[in-house]
Amino acid sequence: MTKAELRTHYFAKRTALSETEWSTACDRINARFLSWFEGHFEPTRTDRPLVIHTFLPIVKNREIDTWRIVRALWKQFPQVQTAAPVTIIASGQMNHYRIGPDTEFNNSRYGIPEPVPDPNPLPPTALDLVLVPLHCFDRRGHRVGYGGGYYDRFLARCRPDCRKIGLSLFEPVGAIQDVDAGDVPLDGCVTPDAFHSLQINLF
Repeated sequence: MTKAELRTHYFAKRTALSETEWSTACDRINARFLSWFEGHFEPTRTDRPLVIHTFLPIVKNREIDTWRIVRALWKQFPQVQTAAPVTIIASGQMNHYRIGPDTEFNNSRYGIPEPVPDPNPLPPTALDLVLVPLHCFDRRGHRVGYGGGYYDRFLARCRPDCRKIGLSLFEPVGAIQDVDAGDVPLDGCVTPDAFHSLQINLF
């Protein structure tokens, strides 16, 4: 299937989930991600803090509730820094800011929670791990997003060793047909039932 077909299909499938189905899936993704994170990173490292970047959800669209991951990180790993994006529509880019329990947020025109910008945005090269939104993904690490290209442009500017981890309510699809040269593949993806390692020898 093409990206457009998959986007339509999985958006409908996601928004058809009941509140209980969606919430249960989010809890399982949260627990599975945290278990993987503890096994593959050193949260207590002393040379510099780890920085985890995450999208924040449009809950009415049944996007995965990453607030559960963020709040768990704040509680369990206070030395880990978290960051979230602010979309700059005019330039087609995103700026990135540290977030914490005291951060103020606004909703964008699309209903995305965004931190109130401060004078010190983070460069993409400061990030160690990025949680990537998607409608669906395949076993080669390709994903279907909303189609604006914001995340591919952003991920292309991250360090080569920055881990790019998708979060998906559903298991992988067959190969996405119309992959573009500018698409940045995921390193892994968390679903309610599994952690999928998508590039050989990374984990």
